[in-house]
Amino acid sequence: MTKSELIARLAARNPHLYQRDVERIVATVFDEISKALAVGDRVELRGFGAFSVKKRDPRTGRNPRTGEQVAVASKRVPYFKTGKDLRDRLNKEAQRAAGLVPADEKADPKPSDKK
Repeated sequence: MTKSELIARLAARNPHLYQRDVERIVATVFDEISKALAVGDRVELRGFGAFSVKKRDPRTGRNPRTGEQVAVASKRVPYFKTGKDLRDRLNKEAQRAAGLVPADEKADPKPSDKK
């Protein structure tokens, strides 16, 4: 899904909002996440996942064309860790696609404590 597809889906689900307002909301959310990561903060969206920044130490790499050694500087890279709810939902969909779980079963069945 692209950013424009996300905006189109959100606008379709919320007909009371103008498309330009949905675009502004999506852009603001992405900008705030980017700004937080740029200063080293962690962004957690419960049920979805957490964005953080990890530091990669300097290392010696190789040029794939020549095989010559190249110094690679340290850098900061974005990292995303999925939340439990998202991970469970993805795994349930994969099991359903493989035919391991009936299609009519709820996505998150809770065992009953009553006997």
